[in-house]
Amino acid sequence: MKRWIIEVLKRETVLVVAAILALISCFIVPPDAEYAGYIHMNTISQLACLMLVVCGFQRIGVFRIIGAKLLGRVRTARGLILTLVALPFFSGMLVTNDVALVTFIPFAVAVLIMADMEAQICLVATLMTLGANLGAMLTPIGNAHNLYLKAVSGIGTPEFLTIMAPYSGLAAVLLVAIIWFVFGNREVSQFENLGAQGIEQGVLAPNPTQPQPDEIRITGYGAGYGGWRTVVYSLLFLICLLGVGGVLPLWLMVAIVFVTFLFCDRRAFAKVDWCLPLTFCMFFIFIGNMRRVPAFSSLAESLVGGHPLELGVAFSQVISNVPTTLLLSGFSDAWRELIIGTNLGGMGTLIASMASLISYKGVVAKYPEHRGRYLAVYTGMNVVFLIALVGLALVIE
Repeated sequence: MKRWIIEVLKRETVLVVAAILALISCFIVPPDAEYAGYIHMNTISQLACLMLVVCGFQRIGVFRIIGAKLLGRVRTARGLILTLVALPFFSGMLVTNDVALVTFIPFAVAVLIMADMEAQICLVATLMTLGANLGAMLTPIGNAHNLYLKAVSGIGTPEFLTIMAPYSGLAAVLLVAIIWFVFGNREVSQFENLGAQGIEQGVLAPNPTQPQPDEIRITGYGAGYGGWRTVVYSLLFLICLLGVGGVLPLWLMVAIVFVTFLFCDRRAFAKVDWCLPLTFCMFFIFIGNMRRVPAFSSLAESLVGGHPLELGVAFSQVISNVPTTLLLSGFSDAWRELIIGTNLGGMGTLIASMASLISYKGVVAKYPEHRGRYLAVYTGMNVVFLIALVGLALVIE
């Protein structure tokens, strides 16, 4: 029992910490009817459906197929990492940073294995997370709190883009510069003469005596596009995007995705990391309770009027940028400063942007021995970007 507890603490550190914080906050604010409004069901339902769909894509080998084709086109480590970081940076602008990371972190892990660059996983995942968060902050649909701020402030899309463009632009320059100098022009040529089948067989399941990965067992080596499931899962992904965009009712999105997987690949349910949505729920409970603490609210009311940008950054480090937005917007109408502060506040600590937990969980699940290293690399890089972008804000605002 003791060994099991220790193993859980090591494997699910963030969940355990979140659960402890939630439990402590429950003693400060006893459970009542308002607890029902704590959980962001939009986030949880969208995340659960997207995790299922991405898991489905993984199990039919779509990401390994993309990775194999990518390796056939990219010849240097620099080009490979630029591509991996650009994917969440640009997709996050349209499908949110959460979706970008859910989609491309597992893809990056598979590609880095193929490219024999697993040693760089912590830095690459950190840069991809920064890319997703920094790209998503540009548009009103890139983050849930951006949608809220746009609606409550009445700011139009062109003006919103103008506000955030300098920060996403500087972030893009910094990302390219770091990749350019860190990864150099080293050739990635070990797969140059291998077709998709050779890459799959040589990297994913090199030992014929070992159990084959699900993606190989289901579709076989060298599958051109993953079979009929690719079409089905692509439609499910579109349904998820419609749910994220508010076009489709969330209950209908959940029903379609879950029922479809019951028929197409019910084993996927066992492969999804359900601790991630649970971690989100624990943080939501903690955040919801702390917003009801009078001392906390009074402090916010007295300070936010004069320093909305600075407090947006600072509060986000502790309670993440989404609840920070909801909290501070009740005490200030300095919308420009709130938009900038809560978006820049997504950098820094691991919980500053809840989407960052996706990358952390994705890396640690595959490489639990890198937990401490990832946190160190992530924190260090985020501090660098936070200082640079807050410095820009102090100059131009």
